[in-house]
Amino acid sequence: MANRSTPVAGELLAYLVAHSARELPAQTGLRAATRDHAHAGMQIGAEQAQFLTLLVKLIGAKRAIEIGTFTGYSALAIALALTADGTLLACDISDAYTRVGKPFWEAAGVAAKIDLQLGPALDTLDARLAAGEAGQYDFAFIDADKSGYDGYYERCLQLLRAGGLIAIDNVLWGGSVARPATDEDTRALQALNDKIHADERVDIAMVPIGDGVTLARKR
Repeated sequence: MANRSTPVAGELLAYLVAHSARELPAQTGLRAATRDHAHAGMQIGAEQAQFLTLLVKLIGAKRAIEIGTFTGYSALAIALALTADGTLLACDISDAYTRVGKPFWEAAGVAAKIDLQLGPALDTLDARLAAGEAGQYDFAFIDADKSGYDGYYERCLQLLRAGGLIAIDNVLWGGSVARPATDEDTRALQALNDKIHADERVDIAMVPIGDGVTLARKR
């Protein structure tokens, strides 16, 4: 059979979401609450949230990290998939954004699992490393400022156990990564994509879901 790739948009994307995403009312409500937000495009889609949920369950994650929480939809998807005693370290810089999601975290019964830390994520991650938490996390999701991705990746590698998984969002950047870069965000993503492809510390796959997700399993 010939190599095939099916572009997913429009009615086909709607079909994909309808046949993959399984949302609780709190998840549907949070997506609706974010829909008219000025930066709504920063939120992952329902199909990507379902993908994260499956990944977290597959590895039996108890301790997870999220860098870039926005209104909390991805945090909700991850927290729902953690073990009963699991915790999510959620890093963001905006109280205005993250407070949108808090009522929905409560409604879903996972608010106690989410340790929201407001401030520069590098500071938060460095503090955890200084506290001796290297190798103690199972999963990390990176979806924040693109210029900071490399630093987040390196800290998460240290914080994850062997066999832990990092998921990195926006690695296709609307297709811009395949063309000569004209902005710093694209250059940062191209550099990280090249770095991870050659990084022998991890096993990798780049998945064309949403705006592209790289999966890096720590060896």
